[in-house]
Amino acid sequence: MSRTRFDAIAESHKRNRINIEEKGRRSELFGQNVFNEERMLQYLTKEAHSSVKAAIFSGSKIDRKIADQVAEAMKTWAISMGATHYTHWFQPLTGATAEKHDAFFDLLPNGKGMEKFGGGQLVQQEPDASSFPSGGIRNTFEARGYTAWDPTSPAFIYGTTLCIPTIFVSYTGEALDNKAPLLRALHAVDEAATAVAKYFDKNVTKVNATLGWEQEYFLVDKALAHSRPDIIMTGRTLIGHSAAKGQQLDDHYFGVIPNRVIRFMSDLEQECTKLGIPVKTRHNEVAPNQFELAPVFEEANLAVDHNLLLMDVMEKVADKHSFKVLFHEKPFAGINGSGKHNNWSLATDTGVNLLSPGSTPMKNLQFLTFFVNTIKAVDTYEELLRSSIASASNDHRLGANEAPPAILSIFIGAQLSDVLDELEGVSQGKLSPQEKTELKLNVVGKIPEILLDNTDRNRTSPFAFTGNKFEMRGVGSKTNCAKPMTILNAIMAKQLIAFKKEVDILMDKKNLKKDEAVFNVLREYIKTSKRIRFDGDGYSTEWEKEAKRRKLSNNKNTPEALQVLTSKASLELFKSMDVMSEVEVKARQEVELEAYIFHIQIEGRVFNEIVNNHILPSSIAYQNKLIDNVTGLKEIFGAAHKKLSDGQLTIIEQIAEHIAEVKKKVDAMTDARKSANTITNIDKKARAYCDNVRPYFDEIRYHCDKLEQLVDNQIWPLTKYRELLFIK
Repeated sequence: MSRTRFDAIAESHKRNRINIEEKGRRSELFGQNVFNEERMLQYLTKEAHSSVKAAIFSGSKIDRKIADQVAEAMKTWAISMGATHYTHWFQPLTGATAEKHDAFFDLLPNGKGMEKFGGGQLVQQEPDASSFPSGGIRNTFEARGYTAWDPTSPAFIYGTTLCIPTIFVSYTGEALDNKAPLLRALHAVDEAATAVAKYFDKNVTKVNATLGWEQEYFLVDKALAHSRPDIIMTGRTLIGHSAAKGQQLDDHYFGVIPNRVIRFMSDLEQECTKLGIPVKTRHNEVAPNQFELAPVFEEANLAVDHNLLLMDVMEKVADKHSFKVLFHEKPFAGINGSGKHNNWSLATDTGVNLLSPGSTPMKNLQFLTFFVNTIKAVDTYEELLRSSIASASNDHRLGANEAPPAILSIFIGAQLSDVLDELEGVSQGKLSPQEKTELKLNVVGKIPEILLDNTDRNRTSPFAFTGNKFEMRGVGSKTNCAKPMTILNAIMAKQLIAFKKEVDILMDKKNLKKDEAVFNVLREYIKTSKRIRFDGDGYSTEWEKEAKRRKLSNNKNTPEALQVLTSKASLELFKSMDVMSEVEVKARQEVELEAYIFHIQIEGRVFNEIVNNHILPSSIAYQNKLIDNVTGLKEIFGAAHKKLSDGQLTIIEQIAEHIAEVKKKVDAMTDARKSANTITNIDKKARAYCDNVRPYFDEIRYHCDKLEQLVDNQIWPLTKYRELLFIK
């Protein structure tokens, strides 16, 4: 009998709590390991500082002379902080981050060593690009790829390494990462939003997209996690019968944070604070052993970098506290999965949140302009936005246990719905004085009464307005936020450009005043985007039917969702906004489909191993014990044993039936996987894995979970849900 499970449980009970000493105020620790504004003022010349600030604000280039100065300053600061190496920290299409470390070291002609780091090393590095996913942009033998410094995201020290956030491009210039398209989309939305914001305030010269992510995750004792091959290999439990107690009592949500966990959180927050990640909120989530962390809102590019860095820091700190952190969107069946809600807005350099209602009718007209344009953008590109959250792991989460469905819709609340209904009746063309007064005083002017807490939340809405921002709730907990943020900002830029063009035409050719022109265009947008607005239950079958009637997409799995990437409208959007070329878009579609195939393929192989090496042997062993028991009863009682062994015989029969079904399903799944592997077309191969391989997973799981209920607890080899979820 395997002792792995019971040894893991025993080890988890012996954990000594790590005491974490709070080291000063958070404000004093914040950014301690970041080459931020304070460090730049201290280490850079005035000329270099001005050049870097201009690059951050307007995207201007930094010449080589200035780059040398910045590099020298970074090196001096980093070495003073104990750094020995530097790396270009980038985001390949794996969805994670990557780095290659080089020492601050070189040899002089006389053979002596010296610390060296110049502008060339700061601005550009050449990691091997051949082993990263490229979607056909690069052949395996074409190894060259380049990382280029992104000055808008400050360098930081992680351990003993100076990390320099960079983009990653091929030798021929195509983006091989998630950051480059995001930066392009942010530039596009900046220009488009600034042009529209100038209707209301001529002093606006820049608009930043802001992002506040909410990171949900599970914590499992490290020994327990390592006792489960499926958790280690796939990030989730492929089998496991639900514990008698799950989340039905709602006693974990916002409850007292367990002692071991609060120490982990304190340690994590200190590390994050030093790295400039503005973590603020922590709490228990709905499911047992599920938690959430959220920061203060930041500029979107920086927020994306901080989220990726956070996930790496979380894994390291969790290991220190003998935890395994699970980012999989659905690590446990039957309870809530984990998302990464993306709270998005637009903010001007004058300090105004463009999605926040104001104190005057003109400020509220500005709010309505960006509010309605967001709704229109999402309505036009709802299928493309859905594709940005598609993954094999998120497919398990969407539409289950409070997660939003795969159908994209927008929730805005009753009060704002009433406002839009009023605006829908605005007269075409010039407005009468009475109508202008009515709109400004009684419609637009009353919006300030709609306070932040007056907009209710809809937990099943994929895209909800929550007072001064939109919350994109379908993003998975493992997802790189750059993907949905690239598409959201790109479609918003496209929409705002179209809006300004329409308003200018009405002003120039129809002689309408600015507010009249704005009202006229918004009226049409409200009408044409009405189908995307939905305030009800996203889980209801009635909504699915209604969504179909409204012609909203319902792509329930990743292969379906990714098809829209290469549609004519999508390619035109990316090209016109200078976000991605057709080659870059097609490459990403191929990479995503390939990743989907590999995830299902790995899970299928792990299923095969668990069933054949763990489930069947333990089930047969227990069945043999029962058979020996029945045989013994027969020897003692003769024919009378049948009455006495009726229960054992029933269990033997049930175990035999489930063993037969498990074996049959696993073999069929393996054959389906082998058949799918012969397909060369990647789209057809992904669909084969989705339609022909993955359906066996639930069937195999059903019989394995039944066996877990039948087999002696002392024999069952895999750590159970009640242990994984309730051992703190």
